[in-house]
Amino acid sequence: MDAVRSALQPITHNLPVPIHDLGSTIIGDACYKALVLDIDPTNTECVKLAVSKGLGIGIIAASSVVKVPQIIKLVRSKSASGVSFLSYVLETSSYLISLAYNLRNGFPFSTFGETALILAQNVVICVLVLRYSGQTSTAALFMGLLATAITTLFSPNFLSMEKLSYLQAGAGVLGVASKVPQIAAIWQQGGTGQLSAFAVFNYLAGSLSRIFTTLQEVDDKLILYGFVAGFALNAVLAAQMIYYWNAPSAKVKGKQKEIASITGVSPAIPAKTTATETTPHKSRGPTTRRRG
Repeated sequence: MDAVRSALQPITHNLPVPIHDLGSTIIGDACYKALVLDIDPTNTECVKLAVSKGLGIGIIAASSVVKVPQIIKLVRSKSASGVSFLSYVLETSSYLISLAYNLRNGFPFSTFGETALILAQNVVICVLVLRYSGQTSTAALFMGLLATAITTLFSPNFLSMEKLSYLQAGAGVLGVASKVPQIAAIWQQGGTGQLSAFAVFNYLAGSLSRIFTTLQEVDDKLILYGFVAGFALNAVLAAQMIYYWNAPSAKVKGKQKEIASITGVSPAIPAKTTATETTPHKSRGPTTRRRG
């Protein structure tokens, strides 16, 4: 280890100032010195913190596009089949409350940054689901209610921190409840429809990582229990995605039923013909024998 340290320290001690400042900002001066300058991997507390920060930044980066495949599937198919609007409304409400709670508490952005990014994508999905369900006026109402909720939650003049804490407790329940309608919709339809596998499996990995980062950086049981429950239901969704992987969508099933109703029963198999039916009778030709 001493040989590795001796080889790396000339590099770590001469890093560009922007990189040095960024590292110190992310993991703190003490851990930056221990891990980067001194190269001491035995400092377990700093190693855990660095892993937690790395996971947090990775989750935030992945969350910037986690719902994009879902949005693309909706736009291309112009169908909301398999996507539960109720599920997304509940999840959006939960994320909005959690975002306000984390920001107003001053928690590290690396522990909740993906909430803001996923929230914005959820809003787009909610509007698309309503539009492709023929409920454009409801989409406008939804946006108005969302604007009112944002104004209320983020302003101390409208909502005290104590009341926001109660809402955060409810947000954990909302986050868990938001998965139930989607699980039920998949089960009832016998397929995942337009639900994005990329989003489902990223949610599963993200919720597991968030359990670790919350344990390391945020001493708040309300947030921790929400991530634990969310991970359990995300696992159910992931299992459904695998189980129904090759199942035809509701749209395809509908076309199959339509074709069956038009064509009726399958064509009957032609009856087997007998030899006498297939072999033509020989006709007697004119004779050349002279009649006497």
